[in-house]
Amino acid sequence: MLLYITLGTNDLQRAGHFYDAVLGALGYRRQRHSEEEIGYSAEGDTRCRFWVVTPFNRRRATAGNGAMIALAAETRAAVDAFHAAAIAAGAVDEGKPGLRSYHAHFYAAYVRDLDGNKLGAVCESPE
Repeated sequence: MLLYITLGTNDLQRAGHFYDAVLGALGYRRQRHSEEEIGYSAEGDTRCRFWVVTPFNRRRATAGNGAMIALAAETRAAVDAFHAAAIAAGAVDEGKPGLRSYHAHFYAAYVRDLDGNKLGAVCESPE
């Protein structure tokens, strides 16, 4: 359904270091980089699906209240690694790794990035 995600930042270099670590824990890699944007993709994907950008209108980036991006994780260990990498890179904890009540195998962790955007990593496979 979704083609790509874009998050605004007020410090692209700082955000790049953050997302290199956090998305790297889930197997995503930086594929593009310019003065205005950084694009990430999964191994084998020819297109960037996750973008961190300076706002096009040149105004300050702000986090969306009630908005969250959940990223797929292949294993629960990847969810744990995502959370650990995010916290180590300066994220705010919004929910430690663990099973959630949404269904029997919904294992997730939640953080806020350096600009206040809420992110989750979710593994829905039984382990």
